[in-house]
Amino acid sequence: MADATHRQDTRETEMRDLAEKLLFAVDKTDRGFTLTRTTDLSRPERRQDLTLSQAEELLETWKLRGLGGG
Repeated sequence: MADATHRQDTRETEMRDLAEKLLFAVDKTDRGFTLTRTTDLSRPERRQDLTLSQAEELLETWKLRGLGGG
């Protein structure tokens, strides 16, 4: 159980590090993660109530598309 918790904590830390590099703010609530990005966008990008896996997937997509998002 401790290994699973450690893995989860490591994944969350890595997700937060990537979010910072991609200029996303990350908030964690009891319902999940909220990712918000306003830099260099005409309209803010905001996704709410994401699981850790969903947040990772969203950030990986942005990473592949580049900071401009397109």
